[in-house]
Amino acid sequence: MKAISTEELEQRLEAGEELAMIDVREAEEVAAGMIPGAVHIPLMELPERFGELDRDTQYILICRSGGRSTMAAEFLEGQGFDVVNMTGGMLEWPGETIA
Repeated sequence: MKAISTEELEQRLEAGEELAMIDVREAEEVAAGMIPGAVHIPLMELPERFGELDRDTQYILICRSGGRSTMAAEFLEGQGFDVVNMTGGMLEWPGETIA
């Protein structure tokens, strides 16, 4: 499974790259702030909602510490998606967030 550090993701976003990011945390966690541009799909909703995703797009998966995004990445890889796990999760995110 591919991985990206919080620092590398921040650098790529600051460089203006358009990245597809999915935040798999629960609603109350996301309410405290998420990375601008990320789409919120809670982990438990992925089995019903992965049809909304494009198999030709690489998705970066985000959670609080990296555990749930790992599970999400394994699930989506099994469905044929190109995914990258953000290691360290939002606990280590150094960049800005939006509510």
